[in-house]
Parts: sequence; C-alpha cells; structure tokens
Amino acid sequence: MITEAQIDGILKTLFSTISFSDEPAGLYDPLRYMIAGGGKRIRPRLCLTAYSLYKDDFTDEILQPAAGLEVFHTFTLIHDDIMDKSPLRRGNPTVWTKWGEDGAILSGDVMCIDSYRRISSAPDEVLGKVLKLFNNTAAQVCEGQQYDMDFEKMDNVSMDQYMQMIGLKTAVLIACSAKMGALIGGADEEDAGNLYSYGYALGLAFQIADDYLDAFGDEKVFGKPIGGDIINNKKSWLIIKGFELGGEAMKEAMAMPDSTEEERQAKIRKVKALYVSLGIDVMAGQEIVRLTEEALEFASRLELTKVRYEMLKRFADKLVGRKN
Repeated sequence: MITEAQIDGILKTLFSTISFSDEPAGLYDPLRYMIAGGGKRIRPRLCLTAYSLYKDDFTDEILQPAAGLEVFHTFTLIHDDIMDKSPLRRGNPTVWTKWGEDGAILSGDVMCIDSYRRISSAPDEVLGKVLKLFNNTAAQVCEGQQYDMDFEKMDNVSMDQYMQMIGLKTAVLIACSAKMGALIGGADEEDAGNLYSYGYALGLAFQIADDYLDAFGDEKVFGKPIGGDIINNKKSWLIIKGFELGGEAMKEAMAMPDSTEEERQAKIRKVKALYVSLGIDVMAGQEIVRLTEEALEFASRLELTKVRYEMLKRFADKLVGRKN
C-alpha cells in the first residue's frame, strides 16, 4: 500500500526535478520560477492519493499526468495574476511584475501546452477518458474565470451564481485531479464518479476557505495582501453574504474610497467589522464544514479499507484547515 509519506516524497522529488526547455530563457524562466515557488501541490497530491487507492507503486504513467495538473494550475495562476493586477503570489513578485504582461501571457500559454504533453503520458487504455476529462475541465476553468471577471462589474450576484462560478473556476480542477488518478489507477466508473464528487465538494470548501483567509488570514501565511477581494470588488462568499445580510451598510462600506493606502486599509477594516457583527465569519466556517462532510459522504461510498478512507479524510481536513 502506498502511504502518505511516500506521496510526500514522490511529490518533492517530482517537482524538484521537473524540467522545461532552456531557451528562450525569457519564455521558460517564468515556468521554473513559478514551480520553484512551491505551493501545496493540492491537485497532484489528490491525483496520487486517488491512484493509491487502487495501485501499490508509482510509474510515469501517473507521475507525469499528476505533474501536468500542477503545471496547468500554475498556468492559470500566471494569467489570473495579470487579470487581477496582483503584485504578489505566495509572498513573491508575480510573473507579470518581473517579466511584464506580454511575457507572462506567452509563458502561461506554453505552460498550458506543457500540461497537455504531460497528461498525454496516461496509459493508452484510459488515455481517451483522461483527455476528455481534462479538456472539459480546462474549458470549465476558463468559463469560471470569465464569470469571476463579469461579477466584478455586477452590483448584484446571488449565492447560487457565486457557487456555480467557483464550481467552475476552482472545484472542477480538484475534482478532475481525483477522477484522473482513479481512472489511471484502474477504478471503475462508479468509483471514479464518487471521487470526482468528493473532489468537487472539497473544491467548493477550499475556495470558501480561501475567501475567508483573504479577509481574516495572516498575510505572511496567505502569501498575498489581505483584503484584496474587498478592494477589487471580487464577489467572494463573504461579500455576497454581506450584501444579503448587511444591505445598505454593506453597500456603504464597499463604496468607501480606496485610492490611497490609508483609504484602502480603512475600507478593509470597515468591511471586516461588518462581517464580524453579522456573524458572516462564523457562517463561512460552518459552510466549509458542511461541504467537507458532503465530500466525505461521497468517499464513504467507495469500498475502501478504513486506512484508505482515513487517507481521504485527512486530505480533506488538511485542505480546509480542519483540526478534527
């Protein structure tokens, strides 16, 4: 049986030895920079975890697709940072601030292409299913990003619209990672479907946790400035709930000026105080727990040993920061 410690070790080796072309350096250096920047490796970790439910050793037939999932995710981060004008990613300057927007766009493009090359290493017997899954997912991620940008210009976004958006932008790639690992491991369609649903519910919980941290996290741990969603008028779970419950008070807070750093900090403090007074910070935590339990319900439908089920439970709890 593959253990979590083995997965940790193989991920460390995989991403410390991952290689890209040397030239032109201006195209490929940003790829090396982003991969070296670290991250939780959530998607390849889940892919390998799902695979380990059915197999007892790793080969390139799973390792390269797992790496491809991380490469694709990293491509989306490069482009997201350009669109959001984010100066920091994981505490480091973003690619567009170091290499310019044009260079960042092109490097993101080649990173997307590289992800397909790696995912195409899946075994021939499931390659068609894997590529269909990934193609659909890649398009859905782009759809989610468009909705996210559209929402910034909209005065009213419902919670249903928001959940659909994060389902596309965030959850489908996490779900794809679980299902891809299962398919390559030899799971049947029912198991693969349950693992997809497990990953999807977890992805929703993960995004709401990220929204929470954007307001209440530690910048040194979070890796980017706190309050970015508030300043950029991004429709996060907390902001939408704030409009639902706060009415005019929320509108007034979000309409505060933010052209100077002093004004930005005052606006962030005002909105956060409103969250706390309305209990939105607590509600967000409750929704994260609910979605995590939903994910574990799908995991419980698999015919797994207790040890393997506990692997999925620990993955879920670590992903959203639960302690029990």
